[in-house]
Amino acid sequence: MHKPPISPHFKAFVIPNLPDQPAQPSAPISLESEDSLAWLTEFTPRRGLLNGHIQTIVGNYFPRPAFRLPFETEAVEVDTLDGSRVVCHCHWQPETEAGPEVGRRLTLVLVHGLEGSSDSRYIQGLTMRAWAAGCNVVRMNMRNCNDSDALSPTLYHSGISGDVGAVVQHYTQRFGLERVALVGYSMGGNLVLKLVGESGPRPPICAVAAVCPAIDLSAGSDALHEPANRLYEWHFLRRLMRRFRRKAALFPHIYETRGVGPVRSLREFDDKIVARYCGFRDAADYYYRAASARVVDRIAVPTLILRALDDPFIRLTPETRAALVANPQITLVETPHGGHCAYLCQDAGDEIHWAESSVVRFLLQVSGPADGS
Repeated sequence: MHKPPISPHFKAFVIPNLPDQPAQPSAPISLESEDSLAWLTEFTPRRGLLNGHIQTIVGNYFPRPAFRLPFETEAVEVDTLDGSRVVCHCHWQPETEAGPEVGRRLTLVLVHGLEGSSDSRYIQGLTMRAWAAGCNVVRMNMRNCNDSDALSPTLYHSGISGDVGAVVQHYTQRFGLERVALVGYSMGGNLVLKLVGESGPRPPICAVAAVCPAIDLSAGSDALHEPANRLYEWHFLRRLMRRFRRKAALFPHIYETRGVGPVRSLREFDDKIVARYCGFRDAADYYYRAASARVVDRIAVPTLILRALDDPFIRLTPETRAALVANPQITLVETPHGGHCAYLCQDAGDEIHWAESSVVRFLLQVSGPADGS
């Protein structure tokens, strides 16, 4: 197996293109010192998990320790026009929750993927790891997720990056946060990248990490409709249509289920439902306006993007990849294997979750000690 080199002279791992991947030229970009990659370890897949589909499925069900961290729950208003709220589960370090020290701690805001929630296993796993490192953690649910449909009259979609900004602003005002790092998975990765790309430097946001982010939405939607990925597409469609019917029952004056007809693809769902109810002309317009690909060249805070080349349905166009590599604030780490948001490696115990440990190490390196010392 080829192992990508870890070199202080390249911002991205330079690895051979896989047979089913288009050629993607990259240019070497110098880093300031070898310390720039001190947080990074090489990813070696667990034995028997060299296939992206197997990594993805096993990663979703791999046993984890019980999640028992104390937390407080709060519904945070993210849109004053319609009163939409999102549910956040917050973990404040015990010595800081009642005093001014809470603002000096590095606080991570975590955003899940499509039809996930703050209780998704990868979100809980990253929470425990960041908590053990001394960080505060906010597990954010997108609108309607984690049984919060009644808290917003609107649907959620890949373009509502402002909700993440509203959550950061809320807790910054409440606790005087000085350093906030955003972490997003898949669809959540698109949201956090879009937010920092659109807003530029936005204190207290000091760093970003995205794991298998859905940056090019149109390409990803088409990939889900490929024969090899239809099971994933059906899984998402069943859940999305169930949510749409639930929203129609809660807000019958807004949503109409009759006349929608059969929905056989994610693009069709986005065309018939998301575009209609979320202010887009059609699915193509939605994919263009909601994709972080349009703004990644403007990201101005230290940003990590982890991408597995065998991810079954996340696609990155050559143009977008070139924009990522050209941005000196972005560290693009590409691996031949890893699946979608799985990254199960050969390390023992909980260290098997390579992406989670890599994200925490990166954020601590670029943001400073968790306690602000």
